[in-house]
Amino acid sequence: MSSANQTPENQARDLIDQKLAQAGWDVQDKNAINFNASLGIAVREYQTDAGYVDYALFVDRKPVGIIEAKRDEEGHRLTVVEEQSREYADSKLKHINNQPLPFIYESTGKLTRFTDRRDPKPRSRLVFSFHRPETFQEWLTQSKSLRDRLPDIPTLDPTGLRNCQVIAINNLEKSFKRNLPRALVQMATGSGKTFTAITAVYRLLKFADAKRVLFLVDTKNLGEQAEQEFMSFVPNDDNRKFTELYNVQRLSSNYLAKDAQVCISTIQRLYSILKGSPLDEAAEETNPNEMVQRKQPVPVAYNPRVPIEFFDFIIIDECHRSIYNIWQQVLDYFDAFLIGLTATPDLRTFGFFNENIVSEYTHEQAVMDGVNVGYEVYTIETEITKNGSRLIAQEFIEKREKLTREKRWTQIDDEIVYAGTQLDRDVVNPSQIRQIIRTFRDKLPEIFPHRQEVPKTLIFAKDDSHADDIINMVREEFDEGNDFCKKVTYKAKEDPKSVLSQFRNGYNPRIAVTVDMIATGTDVRPLECLIFMRDVKSRNYYEQMKGRGTRTLSHDELKKVSGSAPSAKTHFVIIDAVGVEKSVKTDSRPLETKRSVPLKDLMQGIMMGATDTEAYTSLAGRLARLERQVTSEEAQEVQNLTQGAKLGDIAQALLNACDLDVIEDRAKQDYQTDNPTLEQLEAIHESLSRHVSGLFTGQLIEYLDNVRQVHEQYIDSLNLDKVTYAGWSQEQQTQNETLITDFKAFIEVNKDEITALRIYYNLPYQQRPVTYQMVKEVLDILKKDRPHLAPLRIWQAYAQIEQVSSQPINELTALVTLIRRVIGLDETLTPHENRINRAFQTWVFQKQAGASVKFNEEQMQWLRAMKEHIISSFALEREDLDYAPFDSMGGLGKLYQLFGDEMEAIIEELNTALVV
Repeated sequence: MSSANQTPENQARDLIDQKLAQAGWDVQDKNAINFNASLGIAVREYQTDAGYVDYALFVDRKPVGIIEAKRDEEGHRLTVVEEQSREYADSKLKHINNQPLPFIYESTGKLTRFTDRRDPKPRSRLVFSFHRPETFQEWLTQSKSLRDRLPDIPTLDPTGLRNCQVIAINNLEKSFKRNLPRALVQMATGSGKTFTAITAVYRLLKFADAKRVLFLVDTKNLGEQAEQEFMSFVPNDDNRKFTELYNVQRLSSNYLAKDAQVCISTIQRLYSILKGSPLDEAAEETNPNEMVQRKQPVPVAYNPRVPIEFFDFIIIDECHRSIYNIWQQVLDYFDAFLIGLTATPDLRTFGFFNENIVSEYTHEQAVMDGVNVGYEVYTIETEITKNGSRLIAQEFIEKREKLTREKRWTQIDDEIVYAGTQLDRDVVNPSQIRQIIRTFRDKLPEIFPHRQEVPKTLIFAKDDSHADDIINMVREEFDEGNDFCKKVTYKAKEDPKSVLSQFRNGYNPRIAVTVDMIATGTDVRPLECLIFMRDVKSRNYYEQMKGRGTRTLSHDELKKVSGSAPSAKTHFVIIDAVGVEKSVKTDSRPLETKRSVPLKDLMQGIMMGATDTEAYTSLAGRLARLERQVTSEEAQEVQNLTQGAKLGDIAQALLNACDLDVIEDRAKQDYQTDNPTLEQLEAIHESLSRHVSGLFTGQLIEYLDNVRQVHEQYIDSLNLDKVTYAGWSQEQQTQNETLITDFKAFIEVNKDEITALRIYYNLPYQQRPVTYQMVKEVLDILKKDRPHLAPLRIWQAYAQIEQVSSQPINELTALVTLIRRVIGLDETLTPHENRINRAFQTWVFQKQAGASVKFNEEQMQWLRAMKEHIISSFALEREDLDYAPFDSMGGLGKLYQLFGDEMEAIIEELNTALVV
């Protein structure tokens, strides 16, 4: 045990001895060696022909490595002594005719570097502690080290992969081969980050013989989603599913299966496993970015059940929010390659991953490639949303208890003025909610023209109470039942997974309301509309929320849930009802604790093991105040949830856990000593902290958070709201203009290369008809080279600018109309079928003018059928008359019977007249 009068060298050796013992090594003096004591023996001061090495490591009696010990002050010089360590490792140990030893450590006990000399270009790396003897024994049975196996990974077969995924995997494997410890994969939401990661994991397990990979998430639902993707993944070089080839374990308890090659865990659970403490599942439902950020997180200690080498690779999903502070300790603990996955990195993310960005695939690039769809912004502004309102003194106002939702009437003594930011927290104005929902309903034909059903829509609410108000209003305003609109949050009475599955795959619900559960990471591909009824201050969180709508979906798949969808999903719409697009955003939450940290965050942090004094005293003070405010029924419920502890008891326990006098008195009592050692004081502190942490559960935190909030809300039914603006945002107008400019540039560049464009540019001099195949050629080139210029998206841009309400029949007819508009054949966006119908009427009128023979009804029936064919196929060929609908009308023979020798001229005239 260390003491104040020891030399720095002896203190370092004491720490090294402790860490070796924790990792399963039996530390022995050179004069008392007993190889029967353990598989792994660490012998102090062992003689070599280069001098005495501080520690010689033996596994099953064979020397495998050395440790060069240095005092704490020399931590910054550990790399300097690597040459000295190498000389010891290359030397002959006394009594042993050994080969050069492969494993080398330099350590102060607090800081340890490790080199595996079997690696290509051996490079030392920081490790949390020492590897176990069993690990060295296993490694030495392998012909190559892991880092030496990585270059053997074969060239990637790109079959079934997007180009962005191929680039990410290839660059990631290049990073591994360079022995770079950290790598960042930045890929837009919807571009297949998880699929990319699973492909990389499969290749590491199969070709590099990686022992175990950790897939780390930060919420329970992301872990469940990742598990489903592993279960459905089928590699392109094997027809078996991933889970048939390798064992995958999603951690739902503190049990880690040693035979699992892939472990899926929340970072919260892994932290609790390392600490050896149980975890309430509620802690896995909130992402760490929402929790309190602590100055001094409780340190992770070595856990022999989970040694540092337990994982070879750690993939960190949504890494932009789970690599800091308390959570970084979990990552620093393991001797593993770290791979971050995120769509929205910030500067700290780049820094953590050593600026080793192996993939930079942005949302804009994904839209350009057709991997994602873009979005358009529609704004709804109301007077009360912007300015708030006031409740006049002496008025009778309805109040609602927030938890039970019981209502009562009360007369207010003083005037109450509320701001828009207080809506749905202190004051609920039903008219404000109604006006937003009603405007959305009434403007649907403008936002989504010619849709027979409401597109799949997700509404972001402020909290569960707000979500309930929105749901009731949606059902009422749309005159629909319960199935039409549902809540999808962890607190929903109906199973959230079931509702989410219905939302993804069923016709109903058409509208879902959420607070947090599907704000990030959860896929709902048919989503076409996001309504923000809450503001978001975090830039990353907002981008993640927007990412819920970016997923592409084919026309056939979209029609399964939205039958009137005219095409594949081409874009989604953000309806901004609170100014979220314009509000100031910050990059991340601050790293240091501030007084403004919400009560819920403080409690969750302490449940997870925070022990810094500021968090404890802050929470103790708040709970003491809360105890004076709660009703007797609420106080009793707290005791029910804590098995008897009152709020005051919890506050006192918090203060005791950081009171040095209390800690010292308890140590004196428990250890029966007047002078407790530092280790004894730390043990008491840990015991008191663990007791406090155990008092908090997800159920208690949720209850106290609701109790802390305003017990009652005013229901302002007196002030009716009114919409001040509803329309496409100014930014959307600019985006539309950019899209149109890009489309015009495409047409101009290709006007001499693509047949259909060449014909249109030469009208009316070129009388050759444009055929279906010619237009299809233009569409195919657009989809391949410029997917973001999808005809229906360009149509939407033109329609918003030129205020056209009509909708094209399909992509091809839209494309013809757009080409004519760009070239200047039409002055406004004129739907293809409208133009054909008008041209047909003109042609018929001209043919029957004057003394010409009038068409009879049977002839007109044929002419109308020919016109309809031209609308859908752009031209009428002679052979078309042998197929539907003409075959049932008598075909080519009947047409000749009706028009005689004029038949060929009629076909040619129709093609020419209706094209121009």
